[in-house]
Amino acid sequence: MVSAADPRAVAAGVEMLRKGGSATDAAIATMLVLNVVEPQNSGIGGGLFSVRHDGATGKIETLDGREAAPGAAGPDWFYGTDGKPLSGRDIYHGGRAAGVPGALAAMAEAHRRWGKLAWAELFAPAIGLAREGFVVSARMHNGLDLYGRHVTGWAREAYFPGGEAVAEGATLKLPVMAATLERLAEEGPEPFYRGDIAEKIAAALNGAEKVPSAMTAADLAGYTVIEHDPVCGTYRVYRICGMGPPASGGVIVLAILKQLERFDMAGLGRESPVAWHLLAESERLAYADRNMYVADPGFTQVPVAGLTDPKYLASRSALLSPERSLATIAAGKPEGAPERLAAPEWADQGTSSLTVADGAGNIQQITTTINGYFGNGIAVGGLMLNNELADFDAVPAKDGYLAANRVEGGKRPRSSLSPTIVYAPDGSVRMAIGAAGGSTIIAQVAKALVGVLDWNMSAQDAIAMGLIYAPGTKKATVEEGTELVAMVPALRALGEEIEVAPLGLKANAIERVEGRWVGAADPRSEGVAMDISGNVTQIRRRSNSLNGAHE
Repeated sequence: MVSAADPRAVAAGVEMLRKGGSATDAAIATMLVLNVVEPQNSGIGGGLFSVRHDGATGKIETLDGREAAPGAAGPDWFYGTDGKPLSGRDIYHGGRAAGVPGALAAMAEAHRRWGKLAWAELFAPAIGLAREGFVVSARMHNGLDLYGRHVTGWAREAYFPGGEAVAEGATLKLPVMAATLERLAEEGPEPFYRGDIAEKIAAALNGAEKVPSAMTAADLAGYTVIEHDPVCGTYRVYRICGMGPPASGGVIVLAILKQLERFDMAGLGRESPVAWHLLAESERLAYADRNMYVADPGFTQVPVAGLTDPKYLASRSALLSPERSLATIAAGKPEGAPERLAAPEWADQGTSSLTVADGAGNIQQITTTINGYFGNGIAVGGLMLNNELADFDAVPAKDGYLAANRVEGGKRPRSSLSPTIVYAPDGSVRMAIGAAGGSTIIAQVAKALVGVLDWNMSAQDAIAMGLIYAPGTKKATVEEGTELVAMVPALRALGEEIEVAPLGLKANAIERVEGRWVGAADPRSEGVAMDISGNVTQIRRRSNSLNGAHE
């Protein structure tokens, strides 16, 4: 089974499974098609985190394909010549926003380890769509119209013919992208990291009209994929495993759940304002710890063991009350915590998640991103480049302490990506899930897991359920247009400071139900889940600002 944010990407993954490919083969083919049909959210110009369950051994392996800062980057990377921090727009849309892309290198490493089909075969569906054309989705059109007008050069010509965003329902051909994909299919990642494409990427970023970079071809040549230990812990009778730093999802999803463990969430139920209040409060404490301590472990002491220690999380849980809201929100002091503070971060929405299970029981859960919509707007060879370095703290110090997530040469910025695998008490995989939507990703995954594990919901219904999002602040956002809006008065009576607003959410999952895989995809997106027989999960679409009207 494959679950992803676009049916054409899902079909490509299923095609690889039918050919005898592994979950990894299917995941790569799925990502490559997303590069074509959903370029606003992910692609070769960005990065990824991968969590894999081995069906034969039960071993969990993770790959860090996160973008890295150029060697020339330093604390003043996002400061102007006047010595002051740049504006958010300049940070997001400038040449300095892009990190060295890691997605392609991670794909190649995953294929080397676990692939069964030929590398070039995985590119065929994406090349065909780019060469022959594909129908523009509502999400792609609206993403361009609302958030993509900063694109330049080739992207401006391709996506804004006649000066307007390419229309929903139009057939779009991308021959420049197809030619690049064909070359990478034939030659592998070498030209991207050590050849002329690498040189073109560095030149494009250094020649950017806004905030030119100082990336070099050597920065791309020096990029490496890193294997980290997974972060695992228990929630009730389940084992939860995710990605370690610089991804924060593995640590913080587990923290949110563990802090809720002493409460009878099942007894309270999904219609209880108290249950949602407790979820919001747990988010606040966990995000506060995230913002303080989580960063690239190659540069910063990250107290993963302390942050996930059951005793520490029990002490944090003791701060939560079902009757009132926290008076203050602050990071705790887990064992191994360094003496440092972290500055606030920018939020982003440009990401995609996918889940694959193959016939051998292998599970591949990947979240891949270029960060903000259409990255920094610069394309090379038809591939949009990321603006992932905006995930660093722009201000390197606060209150006299260096920020853990400050910019440093070669460092990877903290991420909210949360690819997660859940194990049943007998050790079998219960479900795999990931999400997109900037720092809401962690809250989305935690909420869905509470829905499935405590409220006995299907993964599909748990993903579709509304979200309360409280990222380390007193104010919480209740997702507009969902069942949670009716609870706002009760939540306010518990001391919650609530605003109601749309949230750019998008999740995908698969779960094991009565001996078979059942897929789940977010009704806020165009995503689907499909098994090898071609059975597609039926999803009632929800309208939002990106998808437009859907029935």
